[in-house]
Order: sequence, then structure tokens, then C-alpha cells
Amino acid sequence: MPHGIRSSHAGHLVDTSVEVLAAVFTVRPDAAGRPRLHVLLWQRAREPDAGRWALPGGLVLPDEDVDASAARQLAEKVDLTRVTHLEQIGVFSDPDRMPDARVVATGFLGLVPLDADPQLPEDTAWHPVDDLPPTALDHGLIADRAHRRLQAKLSYTNIGFALAPATFTIGELRRVYATALGHDVDPTNLQRILSRRGMLEPTGSTAAPGPSGGRPAAMYRFTIGELRVTDPFAAFRPPADG
Repeated sequence: MPHGIRSSHAGHLVDTSVEVLAAVFTVRPDAAGRPRLHVLLWQRAREPDAGRWALPGGLVLPDEDVDASAARQLAEKVDLTRVTHLEQIGVFSDPDRMPDARVVATGFLGLVPLDADPQLPEDTAWHPVDDLPPTALDHGLIADRAHRRLQAKLSYTNIGFALAPATFTIGELRRVYATALGHDVDPTNLQRILSRRGMLEPTGSTAAPGPSGGRPAAMYRFTIGELRVTDPFAAFRPPADG
């Protein structure tokens, strides 16, 4: 049975169910080969909002908390065992968010690295965040909240580790940051900031030379593979005009 809460309102007992919903993001090329931020959605087969696209998740079981439930359902439903970061972003409790039922949702932000390619069911697909299909219920709102949380944390934490591949050039890392932030990032400034915070280290190897030749680019990796607040007052801002 799903985890539920029974409360009293105006003399009536109300059964409240608890669910988790995860907005899972990754950077991947679109049909034209351009890197874009994508979110994982599955197409609902039943009402409410049959045919619309939803965030993965489901009801919390009686013997688990919301964090364990989110991790379990991502692993079971969409085979996302390579989620490198998962955190709560808020509680969504509008009484009318689900028709004919009282369901409180805990929203999550999840991240998958650029070099991962998890197996997905037929009804599930990655969608560019700037070109979403019609979304179910309040799932578009939850995805937007998670996206804004990601953009904020890219400035003052090392959360980029969860989107980047295990090793990368500074140019590749710049594309990950720029894609997630929605504006360009200066690669020299990005390297300087992350190195100063102790978040980057060279691997001692270089990337394969490109078709035009030239000096091979140095490869780097993140020094820490878990979330750290590195500079609570920092912000990556769009480049100034002119």
C-alpha cells in the first residue's frame, strides 16, 4: 500500500498520499549535433493527463523515506543507475495538483553525466528543456524549479562534476556549463575559478588531436565526486555586451 497520511478538515477525514518526482537532466547532442540540456520524461498511458509527458517517480512505500523512494524508482523504472547526484528541491502540495485525490509530491533534481547512455523503456525519452512536449499536471513546474536550482548551484558549488564526463578538456567542460546555464562561459575564467577552489586537477594525459592538428588539449577531472559548497557568493553571469 502507498504511504499515506490521514488528516481531518472541517469534520471530514482526508487521505493524503505521498509521491516523489525527479527531474533528471543531462547534456546531450540534439538532432543537429548541438549540445543541449535534456530532461527525462515518460508518456502517461492512463488518466489523468493520458498522452502527456511526466517526470519519473511514484508513490512512497510505507517502509521507505522520500530519498530512498526516489533512488529506487529511478533505478527500477528507467534503469538510471548512473545518476551521479540526487537532491530534494521542494514539496509541491497544492490541494488541486491531482484531480480527485490528495497527493503531496517531493520534487528532486537528478543529474546524469555527459558520457552516460542509460537504457530507457519505450515510453521514456530525453527532451530538450527549451522545447518540452505537453507535460502532465504540475510536472513542467517541477522541472522548471529543478532547472533553476541547477543553474544556481553551478555558480557556488562543484555540481558540474555530476554533468561532466569522468575526464574532459576545459573546452568540453565549458560546453557543459554553458549548456546548463543557458549562456556562454569563458573557458579561461572557468578553469581559473574551479582550479582556485581546488575542484579541478590535470590527469596528465591529453585529448586525441583534432582533424586540424595543433597542440593536444590537456585532460582534467574533478577532485571531488560529491556535492560541496565552494563559494556561497559566486555567480557565473552572461558575458557583457560589446
